[in-house]
Amino acid sequence: MQATDIASVILDIISTIAPDEDLSDVKPDVRLRDQLDLDSMDFLDIVMELRKRYGVEVPEEDYPKLASLDSCVEYLGPKLADK
Repeated sequence: MQATDIASVILDIISTIAPDEDLSDVKPDVRLRDQLDLDSMDFLDIVMELRKRYGVEVPEEDYPKLASLDSCVEYLGPKLADK
């Protein structure tokens, strides 16, 4: 999976979890929770959805690595390389 594909996956998951959020102007280098109205349960839903859709396990200590769209791409790139 390419970086743009991973970013699209994350945005798609967010649109499912928080359908009222405007994702058209998400800045890739800014924390998602600073840009969007996501709480800790929404974030857990994102992690659970990654596991359900792609079989990606994200340990709790790695949650900070999913803070921004760029960091999601960096962290998930190797995990989704063969998807």
